[in-house]
Amino acid sequence: MSLISPQARDALEHWLETQKSLKGGSENTIKAYSADTADFIGFMTSYKSEPQGLAALARITTRDMRAWMAQTRGNDVSARSLARKLSSVKSFYRWLAEREGFEPTAVLTIRAPKFQKKLPRPLAVEAAKAMIETVEYQTAHTWVAARDSAVLTLLYGCGLRISEALGLTGADVPLPTALRILGKGGKERVVPVLPAAREAVQAYLNICPYPLEPNAPLFRGIRGGALNPRAVQSVMAKARMQLGLPATATPHAMRHSFATHLLSAGGDLRSIQELLGHSSLSTTQAYTAVDTARLMEVYERAHPKA
Repeated sequence: MSLISPQARDALEHWLETQKSLKGGSENTIKAYSADTADFIGFMTSYKSEPQGLAALARITTRDMRAWMAQTRGNDVSARSLARKLSSVKSFYRWLAEREGFEPTAVLTIRAPKFQKKLPRPLAVEAAKAMIETVEYQTAHTWVAARDSAVLTLLYGCGLRISEALGLTGADVPLPTALRILGKGGKERVVPVLPAAREAVQAYLNICPYPLEPNAPLFRGIRGGALNPRAVQSVMAKARMQLGLPATATPHAMRHSFATHLLSAGGDLRSIQELLGHSSLSTTQAYTAVDTARLMEVYERAHPKA
């Protein structure tokens, strides 16, 4: 950042603040935007052998962009990660060009590298249940076992993201029959809470050694602080090895499973979209990996022309 002009640095900080306050960017998204854009400007500073002020940034050419992409790929950055970095840079340039009144075509017309999108891999119904049961046997602490089981029950039973489950506080309990969740981009949704999920959380609270406080995290780490997502990932990794499940059996796979199993049972895709908090139906479709045979069965049973 030291080789960026004060004006360019101020513009970058202003853009990041705009993404956070007006567009509801999450903390992780803002961090990625900041790192990606700073790396880009850092490369241009080195590539052009001069600090990159606003005027210099406005003169970036297609050749410059290709040099940056080639250098980034040469550093063993995957096509998927490069596409994300390019998206960050383009977002910054759209905002900067409108603010400073220059033509950003050289940046915006660069195409992202193609990559194979990884489709979510949900667990089978029995595997999801077995995972919830098996995580309880990964610790000698009874309350930790109850905690891990409760977290996974929320992921699978309510379709929560791991960040959403771990973001719950003492003020959210006792869990109601419907929970109001603030998800990505500040998007709010209401999700039903199954009795099994409420019971699992209550069972954990009954033996948790730390006091339940309205503003404190609901799920505590072993030393009393907020439970780290990596701890949940770790306990699932141990459990999946015992169950013989693939590496794709992660906390997020429990959310995938929630969506897929609902659709398999006859749930409406748009209703599932609302439960997951997706703004795009196509995202929900990627989550709901129902096999073709099942779809044909539903089609033949329900379509008037079948």
